[in-house]
Amino acid sequence: MAKSRNNLLGVGGQRKKLSRAEQQGAGSARGADRKAAEDKKQELVRKMRERAEAAQAATTAAEPGEQDASPAQS
Repeated sequence: MAKSRNNLLGVGGQRKKLSRAEQQGAGSARGADRKAAEDKKQELVRKMRERAEAAQAATTAAEPGEQDASPAQS
């Protein structure tokens, strides 16, 4: 039998230290910060998509006028 077979200290990894608020079930402020950051990111992505769609619509609206002028010159 192996020596110190019953000594399993440190085998399972480390546990995170819980604050008093977390122990009482209030959750962590870090989770709220992550949620706020995710909300900001989603808002930024939405604005960027709207701008890209507006730019694409503007170029699409401008192109037919330019294409109509090209065949008339030929």
